[in-house]
Amino acid sequence: MRTNRPYVQIDPDVLERVRQIDLLSYLREFEPSNLVKVKGTSNVYCTAEHDSLKISNGKWYWWSRGFGGYSALDYLIKVKEYDFVEAVEILTGQTMADWKPPPAPKKDEPKALLLPPKNKDCNRVIQYLFGRGIDYQLIQECIADGTLYESADYHNAVFIGKDESGTPKYAALRGTLGSTFKQDASGSDKRYSFRLLAKKPADTVHLFEAAIDLLSYATYLKCEGKHYKAENLLSLSGVYQPKKEVKDSKIPVALTIFLSVNPQIKTIVLHLDNDKVGRLCTATLKELLQKDYKIVDDPPPVGKDFNDFLLSYLKIARPMPKRERSDVR
Repeated sequence: MRTNRPYVQIDPDVLERVRQIDLLSYLREFEPSNLVKVKGTSNVYCTAEHDSLKISNGKWYWWSRGFGGYSALDYLIKVKEYDFVEAVEILTGQTMADWKPPPAPKKDEPKALLLPPKNKDCNRVIQYLFGRGIDYQLIQECIADGTLYESADYHNAVFIGKDESGTPKYAALRGTLGSTFKQDASGSDKRYSFRLLAKKPADTVHLFEAAIDLLSYATYLKCEGKHYKAENLLSLSGVYQPKKEVKDSKIPVALTIFLSVNPQIKTIVLHLDNDKVGRLCTATLKELLQKDYKIVDDPPPVGKDFNDFLLSYLKIARPMPKRERSDVR
């Protein structure tokens, strides 16, 4: 649909208004027959033409093609392949002349979690994690309880965090094909990060930066003949960023929620990284939490993180990441 029309000057005010039109509003107005609500969700949609193009939380993502956007303008150009001027002309039609942005969701209104489609098996994820020293049985247990799977598009490892009712609320994607790709799924609620909880009430929680560090520690406990299922293991969904002044810093939301629903916790063991950021985070959390809890600083004895330590412990060479290509995620 692209044309070689001459340059057209577009009024900046018109362009700004066009850029604010979200895809859901556009489809409801211009392509209602192309809009399909995803079953089992409250506010997730796809298109009839492309069932892997998901729309939620003011954004859209075409999972089978690996790209997305925010506005209807993005959609018309990237998906429908109109040129820029044609797309603007469609969106400035009389029907949309009085369009107003939908009300912004309230801050406490939960977002819908957009999970990537599952692959038919988890072979690459198993191979990847096993190559990182993670215990095979532990991997299988995570797959069985729905906290780990392999995505169908880029074969990423998808680590799931669930709320108290067992509903998935968070997903961390990690590349398995030699890349360093890391990303949270759209709509992820960091209050419910990836975790392995004790089978019986325990008064201690172990804190990690990432899911793979958590799994590495669980594997290490198992290798040492200890029962990891007797421990609460909680990841922070990535690096915790304290403020410049400790007094201005906040406790990570995942830990805050966990402590609020587990009042029996007395001890917090910090297994954060050995780098500068990890040490700063540890010092900050100790300062914030030591009034109410016993704080134990237990960084990895060797290497930057607990996976480094596990690989050293098992005498496995750490795989070197490859440079990420645009078609490998």
